[in-house]
Amino acid sequence: MSQSQSLGAQSLGANDGSRVAVIGAGAIGLGIGWRLARAGCKVTVFDRGEAGRSASWAAGGMLAAGVETEPGEETLWQLAAWSQRLWPDFRYALQAETGQDIGYRDEGTMVVALTRDDLEQLRFNYEFQRSLGIELEWLAGSEARRREPYLNAGTTAAVYCRHDHQVDNRALVTALKPALLKAGGELREHAEVKGIEIAEGKVIGVQVGDTFHPADVVVVAAGAWSRDLPGLPEAERPPVRPIRGQLLVLKMNPAEPLLRHVLWAPKAYVIPRRDGRLLIGATTEERGFDTRPTAGGVFSLLEGAWRALPGIEELVLDEIVVGFRPGSRDDAPILGPTAVDGLVMATGHHRNGILLTPATVEAISQYILTGKTVTAIQPFLPNRFRSPESAALSGLAART
Repeated sequence: MSQSQSLGAQSLGANDGSRVAVIGAGAIGLGIGWRLARAGCKVTVFDRGEAGRSASWAAGGMLAAGVETEPGEETLWQLAAWSQRLWPDFRYALQAETGQDIGYRDEGTMVVALTRDDLEQLRFNYEFQRSLGIELEWLAGSEARRREPYLNAGTTAAVYCRHDHQVDNRALVTALKPALLKAGGELREHAEVKGIEIAEGKVIGVQVGDTFHPADVVVVAAGAWSRDLPGLPEAERPPVRPIRGQLLVLKMNPAEPLLRHVLWAPKAYVIPRRDGRLLIGATTEERGFDTRPTAGGVFSLLEGAWRALPGIEELVLDEIVVGFRPGSRDDAPILGPTAVDGLVMATGHHRNGILLTPATVEAISQYILTGKTVTAIQPFLPNRFRSPESAALSGLAART
């Protein structure tokens, strides 16, 4: 998975103090900026709002490479599994750099079945995921309830994955900001990019307000807003759209938590935090950038969680969060170089942005520093959306 391949004329070799502009200060943009700044690049990260306060703030923080894998996602599983293996070192490096705890928890993830239909679906997913080599444990309902005593008494079975962990996504982005600055990077918040400037097929910088910021490399990590960035050539606009998600935050007693594992129920997932927050998520809606929560979304999440964990009805509803996942045309990330020299994509992560943060940081940074792409992102290069004819003309087809 760590094997790299050259991109020929697209090689950058930016480890010489080259100027890098990263558009988007979510977990991925901040992480890339941190990594490149540590390598000696002159990095500036721009965000249209406050750093880390968009999709990364509204996420669940699940690192569920195993139980989330579905048929048709075998290639994505390889990338997710690599990123999952990178997470411990990424965590330790970030905590050592900042002294901040990012809320990493390794109790594992449990998927439960409540009805006969649920049981059939659970067994199907279990067998499929096991066929990929994912390590899972089948639990009888009684064993699941022993491990999580507040589960619905009618729980028929569960699957446990000890490798699927979680991280507090808000603590993550809160730590990445000072890490970037400590490494020598710059952060420009409330600085919307008005244009990506390109000359003779190569990026030369970004326009922010009345100021032009020269750059040798521009990384597009703007999530659901990536497609509409001004200055992107039409052929290089990533096919990314906002997939709206509503998420609820309840409050429980941290000394007597209702739940310890991340819990996947048939119609919702439930995530316990050490500080007593209990997250319930998340809807999947095609509603553009509408930020208004809906009664139907709140009801469906509460009902789905309540059926698996009835005790939530006694908890206080503390927060309703609306976020926008960057969904691509094939629901997979868009990673790596474009036909424009120096223009690099790191977007389209859909529901896997936090999980894929270490892999994206490593892969994009390696490309910028060495001009090579790691094997794991070969299926996710931007040129996969081009026709064979246009890809050949771009000089990217089969070059990797």
